[in-house]
Amino acid sequence: MILLFGTRATESLLVMVSFVCNFCGQHAQQEVYERVNRFTLFFIPLFRVSTRYFVTCTNCGGTTGLTRQQVDNSVQWARSNPSVQQRQPGF
Repeated sequence: MILLFGTRATESLLVMVSFVCNFCGQHAQQEVYERVNRFTLFFIPLFRVSTRYFVTCTNCGGTTGLTRQQVDNSVQWARSNPSVQQRQPGF
């Protein structure tokens, strides 16, 4: 009997915010992502193994890890500023 299992990572863009980048020092758009690793059985995702959050600068590509609280704050900030476009409504 052959049993196929493993993990699969998916990334989703949660929101775009604008602030000064730690790497390049420029005021630029920052993309907030969620990366989820899921356990798969026969290529069917069953449950989450881990979830990580990070922000990527659109100017230089620098990436910094975030906590869940930082992500929640950035989503709330984006909702309170109507000029900011959210890529994925809700959270």
